[in-house]
Amino acid sequence: MEEKVLEILEEYCEEAISYTGDNMMEEGIIDSFTVINIVSELEDAFDIEVDAKYVVAENFRNKEAIIDLVKRLVEE
Repeated sequence: MEEKVLEILEEYCEEAISYTGDNMMEEGIIDSFTVINIVSELEDAFDIEVDAKYVVAENFRNKEAIIDLVKRLVEE
């Protein structure tokens, strides 16, 4: 699962893979358009629905946060 999430991130924003900071959105690594594309790919790849309430900076602050989000949604 983690590997697939990283593949998707790399496809839309290679910088996200090596990013070690605390908030990719605030630091301009990813923008809202990129998040929408990533969400769409994650939904298709994992057969999940990422409700709008989950599309917040907190869940997209770094790759670990995105992986955690996907894990939670897959388990639901």
